[in-house]
Amino acid sequence: MSSDIILYTWSTANGIKASITLEELGLPYKLEPIDIGANIQKEEWFLKISPNGRIPALVDGSQRVFESGSIMLYLADKYDTDRKISYAPGTSQYIEQVSWLMFQMGGIGPMQGQANHFRLVANVRSDYSIKRYLEETKRLYSVLESRLKESPYLAGSKYTIADIASFTWVRRGPALLEIDLSEFPALEKWVDEIGKRPAVQKGADVPHVDRTNEQKELFQSARAKIDGMTNFDKH
Repeated sequence: MSSDIILYTWSTANGIKASITLEELGLPYKLEPIDIGANIQKEEWFLKISPNGRIPALVDGSQRVFESGSIMLYLADKYDTDRKISYAPGTSQYIEQVSWLMFQMGGIGPMQGQANHFRLVANVRSDYSIKRYLEETKRLYSVLESRLKESPYLAGSKYTIADIASFTWVRRGPALLEIDLSEFPALEKWVDEIGKRPAVQKGADVPHVDRTNEQKELFQSARAKIDGMTNFDKH
């Protein structure tokens, strides 16, 4: 299958949603790494592709697509003709798929993102914020747990883009936030199963970033730094 896809991304939970989707569909694409640590995503040329200055973004010929959920829907609707990782538009399963995709976009992404921020990179310590966003992240995990107790995948009997979207975030919960996935056995099983897929493993390493430093130690150090600060809430 030929395509003129250019993917602008970085190795974040949102970024790898697009690369995993592309790899699952077997679509060729040109990779343009966008180092968000260098603020490349805020440069004028990139804002013409992604107005909000966020990755991932995609160009397919003359068509730009920005926001990770939109990219996943675009690729599935246009290229997944065999419905390998999606349901056909107009079906009830498709609506279920979109509903769970939006659950991630409006729930897990923003809430876990804030938990990550206040627990790891904020320049102040706010126990209230850490507690609020961590508890909300766990509550959202419990919603996934309830669904996965009754269904093998979020949208039904088939692995879809809805699963990819939440997987990329949940898989990082233990390392970043010390969330014990054994508290959510169905969710833990789902994460393990999806993580073994070759396309997922390949897509999750796009772009490849040198990780010779032990991430676990880096995250522990980041959390310890926050813990050593005076609680801003008591000011």
